[in-house]
Amino acid sequence: MGDWVQLRLPPNPSDVGVIERLIPRTTVFTRKAAGMTSHLQVVAANIDVLFLCMAMDGNFNVRRLERYLAVARTSGAQPVVVLTKADLAQHFADQMAQVTATSGDAQVLVCDATRATGWQALAEVVHPGKTYAFLGSSGVGKTTLINRLRGNDDLATGAVRHADAHGRHTTTGRQLLLLPNGAIVIDTPGMRELALVEADVAGTFADIIELAQRCKFNDCTHTHEPGCAVQAAIAAGQLHQKRFNSYQQLQAEQSENVALRGKARENAKIAKMFGTKKNLKATMRTAKNKRRR
Repeated sequence: MGDWVQLRLPPNPSDVGVIERLIPRTTVFTRKAAGMTSHLQVVAANIDVLFLCMAMDGNFNVRRLERYLAVARTSGAQPVVVLTKADLAQHFADQMAQVTATSGDAQVLVCDATRATGWQALAEVVHPGKTYAFLGSSGVGKTTLINRLRGNDDLATGAVRHADAHGRHTTTGRQLLLLPNGAIVIDTPGMRELALVEADVAGTFADIIELAQRCKFNDCTHTHEPGCAVQAAIAAGQLHQKRFNSYQQLQAEQSENVALRGKARENAKIAKMFGTKKNLKATMRTAKNKRRR
């Protein structure tokens, strides 16, 4: 969703136009397709700003936000954190402190769609000619905010479960919509999971990277080595253990993806040269028999 094409219009308006070429993408937000597959899924392309939406009710999850930020920073688009349902926040000041510490240089907006002016902070950063994508879990209020920006309630919204503050997939497909002010928005279905393809782990966890540079050993694993600045910060309460665990998890996923991409390139090279691995083995056996002779 979000690709642009060059279209040649027919002389007769009733005839079908011809797509002559796909315009190269300037930005793209991708993830692994949900489930066990390793296929790449393009969520949105050619976006100027990614609105990373997280509700301040029971669905509040800073670890999830870290993951969204890490992926968003590799997309080429500008990430903006949008905190929704501020009216349902139980610990507003603490939640804001957590988000501020996590978001880095990303702008943070707070919205309460129940108030007439509760979404104006969002409206002020939506400009004509720009493309915006709303991303986040089901039930965080993405579609409600888009309805406010459009000035109507045409897009269907749904309630969330009171037990865990999770919503149903009211938006079942991606939609590209033109706002009255000339901006373009992409509404996406809620994501149950955001499996990494590429992620800017270092940029999202710049505080941990900075601490790691103070460690006594250059190859410090931040687990048991003496003089570890990261573990010292955790012990002193300057770095939360859960944030460090999140950093390690995303770093491990990133390393695994690099290895998988390398394996995929190797398999592609084999396929190009020999067709299948079975053919490769047959070729190697033939070469080995020739050397024996």
